[in-house]
Amino acid sequence: MLSKFHYGILFGAMSVSMAVQAQDYLPVLQYHHVSVSSPKSTSVTPEQFTEHMDYLKNAGFQVVDLRSALDDLQAHKALPEKAVAISFDDAYRSIYQAGFPILKERNFPFTVFINTEPVERKSRSFLTWGQMKEMEASGGVFANHTIRHPYMLRKEEGESDDAWLSRMTKEVDTVEALLIKNLGHSPKMLAYPYGESNRTIRTMMEERGVMAFGQQSGVVSADSDFENLPRFPASGAYAKLTTLKTKLDAKPMPLLAEQAGGDFATDKPVSIRLTFKDGKYRLKDLVCYVAGQGKASLDWVSENEVIATASKPFGVGRGRINCTMPDNSAKHYYWYSNVWIRSAPDQGYVSEKS
Repeated sequence: MLSKFHYGILFGAMSVSMAVQAQDYLPVLQYHHVSVSSPKSTSVTPEQFTEHMDYLKNAGFQVVDLRSALDDLQAHKALPEKAVAISFDDAYRSIYQAGFPILKERNFPFTVFINTEPVERKSRSFLTWGQMKEMEASGGVFANHTIRHPYMLRKEEGESDDAWLSRMTKEVDTVEALLIKNLGHSPKMLAYPYGESNRTIRTMMEERGVMAFGQQSGVVSADSDFENLPRFPASGAYAKLTTLKTKLDAKPMPLLAEQAGGDFATDKPVSIRLTFKDGKYRLKDLVCYVAGQGKASLDWVSENEVIATASKPFGVGRGRINCTMPDNSAKHYYWYSNVWIRSAPDQGYVSEKS
């Protein structure tokens, strides 16, 4: 259950802004470290984080509690105008040391997805339960990032499909139990380590009432898959304020349907079929980019249906296609992203059918 503090932040903000205007979508920012000494690819410096938070405040963004906002979107309830949510992956202590004071000063709620193994063994680089309780009193929410941060779709050597699923179930359920034991509640949210999931894992989330996030970029709306939600990375190469501003102003792509052919890529170029809702959109200005390849080819099979195809197969790892389209005002972009996994034989990934 969420505290009265968290509801107060959300609905207090809503009572002010709803009288002016409301929105039916939510950009969610994803951070990891707030530090100058951690890996640059997953870090923002305290100065960069301050710049981001000051921009949110000065530009009139309403920072909302993540779970409450997701519940409202799923129920087709309006959010405040310029609503945004802040999240962190992993339980790094730099969040407490450098990020939390900045958030607390601005009275911004935030969510931290914690992997509990380093917390339980009291690693000096990770949060303590006591620090989490202190952060909770000032807007922090702590959610599930599994025990050991595994690649959730990789089986151990000699492991059966049933044993793999049992192990992944334990990774999820153990953290839920630890959140309740140490903090008294769980928000029933999870971030997939490395953003990887499949139908089996997402079904597990749905059965538990857990909303879950991948690592594809985009904006959450009522049309989103609430077991595979998007976020915008805001660390490392994505920490520049100019690019962050574009993402904060993004809208969800107005899609009626999408077909990506599954979660795994093969030795053939990936493609995705997008069907747009009826409406006046700038479909001719749609552009899709393939990670590491440039623009995807676009084959319009009807006035509102397109197939975007990569120019060559993905290498081993995760690859994605990002699509953007300006809205009619040209002040905002519709945004969509999809991620595929190209596995190597020695990595032990489960099959597409699992």
